[in-house]
Amino acid sequence: MFLHSVNLGNLAFYAFMVGMATLGLWDVFFGFEENKCSMSYMFEYPEFQKIELPKKLAKRYPSYELYLYGEGSYAEEHKILPLSGIPVLFLPGNAGSYKQVRSIGSIALRKAEDIDFKYHFDFFSVNFNEELVALYGGSLQKQTKFVHECIKAILKLYKGQEFAPKSVAIIGHSMGGLVARALLTLKNFKQDLLNLLITQATPHVAPVMPLDRFITDFYMTVNNYWILNARHINLTTLSVAGGFRDYQVRSGLTFLPKLSHHTSALSVVSSAVPKTWVSTDHLSIVWCKQLQLTTIRAFFDLIDADTKQITQNPKKKLSVLNHHFIRHPAKHFEEKPAIISDLTVTPLWVPVKVSKWTYVAYNESDKIYFTFPLANHRKIYTHAYCQSTMLDTNSWIFGCINSTSMCQQGVDLSWKAELLPTIKSLTLRLQDYPSLSHLVVYVPSIHGSKFVVDCEFFKRETRSIQLPVTHLFSFGLSSRKVKLNTSGLFYNIELLNFGQIYQAFQVNIDSKCSGVKEEITSIYKLHIPWSYEDSLTIAQVPSSTEISLKLHVAQPDNDSHVALLKMYTSSDCQYEVTIKTSFPQILGQVVRFHGGALPAYVVSSILLAYGGQLYSLFSAGHCLEYATMLDKEAKPYKVDPFVIMIKFLLGPSELPKDIKMLSPDLPLLTVVLIIISWATCGAFAILLTYLYYVFKIVHLQASVTNFKNSQTVNPKHSRRSDKRCSQHKDAAAHPPRLSASEAEDSLRMHTTVATLLAWVVLLCVPSLIYWFKNLRYYFKLNPDPCKPLAFILIPTMAILGNTYNVSIKSSKLLKTTSQFPLPLAIGVIAFGSTHLYRVPCFVFIPLALHALCNFM
Repeated sequence: MFLHSVNLGNLAFYAFMVGMATLGLWDVFFGFEENKCSMSYMFEYPEFQKIELPKKLAKRYPSYELYLYGEGSYAEEHKILPLSGIPVLFLPGNAGSYKQVRSIGSIALRKAEDIDFKYHFDFFSVNFNEELVALYGGSLQKQTKFVHECIKAILKLYKGQEFAPKSVAIIGHSMGGLVARALLTLKNFKQDLLNLLITQATPHVAPVMPLDRFITDFYMTVNNYWILNARHINLTTLSVAGGFRDYQVRSGLTFLPKLSHHTSALSVVSSAVPKTWVSTDHLSIVWCKQLQLTTIRAFFDLIDADTKQITQNPKKKLSVLNHHFIRHPAKHFEEKPAIISDLTVTPLWVPVKVSKWTYVAYNESDKIYFTFPLANHRKIYTHAYCQSTMLDTNSWIFGCINSTSMCQQGVDLSWKAELLPTIKSLTLRLQDYPSLSHLVVYVPSIHGSKFVVDCEFFKRETRSIQLPVTHLFSFGLSSRKVKLNTSGLFYNIELLNFGQIYQAFQVNIDSKCSGVKEEITSIYKLHIPWSYEDSLTIAQVPSSTEISLKLHVAQPDNDSHVALLKMYTSSDCQYEVTIKTSFPQILGQVVRFHGGALPAYVVSSILLAYGGQLYSLFSAGHCLEYATMLDKEAKPYKVDPFVIMIKFLLGPSELPKDIKMLSPDLPLLTVVLIIISWATCGAFAILLTYLYYVFKIVHLQASVTNFKNSQTVNPKHSRRSDKRCSQHKDAAAHPPRLSASEAEDSLRMHTTVATLLAWVVLLCVPSLIYWFKNLRYYFKLNPDPCKPLAFILIPTMAILGNTYNVSIKSSKLLKTTSQFPLPLAIGVIAFGSTHLYRVPCFVFIPLALHALCNFM
């Protein structure tokens, strides 16, 4: 029926829009790199020791628990309290398990064993009963208060110890990170109880799906507090995002707000984290071995040797996090690194006067210092670049001050280097170091190892190449190219006009090498200067490598930096870089950033069609098909993906014998459903109301079908029946019978109303699931975001379920009712696309007016 009601032009447009949406969805769910995370394993059997909480606390939170993680002998030893380590509390997220702590807990235990338990961490985990807090926000405040009690209970486990902790560190996954931030909003919470917060894939900016007002209110409370009290918050916070593999929480939502007076917060994407360099999905971020190793290294570097607890020095905490999560210099962390280093006296000081130099070290028996005099190079070049494939943590490059050929002390430039997957590299702008007379590269004596050191001097303009990105609407049909003809080791490709989230490009890097026998590795790094969302691609050259360019965070208006494609290349190869627009990835960005608003647009389209049907009933005396009105009123650019599904539900019955609006059992049914709403869950009562309404529609559809079939079999008998029915004159004694055409007319209207109501039910389902999962703890949902709506929706739908178009044709309110859906459709998009819990309120208004047409 729907296909017959839509012209071919609109049908083609619908097919086109569905095709584009499919491309966008494919990019979101499949258009990313493969999972490169290594699995973290336990070396001994994991054990979770339940921590006994005070009886009053256990009674107040019957579904929540606190556990201590352990393995093997450690678990056995710590069954006898008190504890003596450093407490870390893990908070799971939406539907998360307390057992997710085992990955990071096991790695921390192995690290402690490596240092003979000089220091060790005790990992605790909260069992939130796998609550769906991303869908139902009514328990977020309860979780926050329970975590506060857990912190106090954990610290009591260390009483009497020589180095008893006074605070805990928290690792929060997903919504667990938001709960940790919410601790600061509690009136009786002391900020000193927290010394560090690390969140993993936590949507800090806004909820992924704002399905009830409790979620949005919770977010508003937390974020407003952190913004207004930023000067007084000294909690060092790190937010780690998963990148494009995490399609549940897009990385842009994880970035903490940047405030000029709050410098203790860092936000980074896992693909940019040194020694991690991979994108993680929403679950693998808690077990990704590369990321958990980085996290544990940071934890151990945060320990204060005097207190044997995490340092209270905010500058040191931020330095450690920057060292491990932002820029790693390929050296062990030092709080106060020695800038001036003593250079070992050795006879091998080799001067190098060329501008480009390579040294292959293999089984070196002596230490060698290669010195590069800078006086002549300053006249010609602006920068120096050196790289080494030896990835140890020793100092390897220095600067000599006022030296002729050798120096006993030098400025340790190794702290300025950057660690990459296959090399450590250093780029120096010579004018920034006017006091340096020589650059010194140190090659240690090694046995059985082979590594390569390269250095070169260059002018900035020869290695910085501008490449304007292609236009958004070029659809990949045109491209721009740049060739790197010089034999350099490092290039910066400036990606001009690239700074918006709706932009997406495909970059192809072709490399051709001559006279190369051994395998050569090149590194291509996308550097986004306004946010830590860099990504790296490692290529074996010669090859053709494809790289996707798209952003998690748009460029701020006041930021003038340019996105860079940094290329660490081979001097034996030539490279050609081609960029073109990727239309499927653009669609993916649209879905990624705006897909959550789809329900609001769909409901808006249905409201417009609903208003058109009401108006056609008022003006023409009958209701047009839903699909026809969707084409006419909603216009083809507002696509309705769910079309009249309930019309296919068929069953045997007869046509209603009268058109009474109120059946005898209607008041009783309404009262029962309202009582259910009050005593259990509003969403449950709304679901029952919807099922009742669907039952009425199915009953009416079956009646129409049976009546048509009987007319086909015996049309003469049907006409005689109709004639006999028309002879009933006493309306009081014999209510008018509903004809087949009138029943069909009502069926069209009921189907549209059912479609609207289906979206209301869909938006209420999260709190229903939460209530159902927690039935063993309590029968009544409190707080209940759907209860007020249920109280007014139940009687409205009970009346509409017994309403037929013939009974409201002459209503004085019908014209006004038909005009309401248009402004309401606008309101749904304006106010409901970012706050989905408001959509049912906009839907209820025309339904209520429709029901009132029975009385006016």
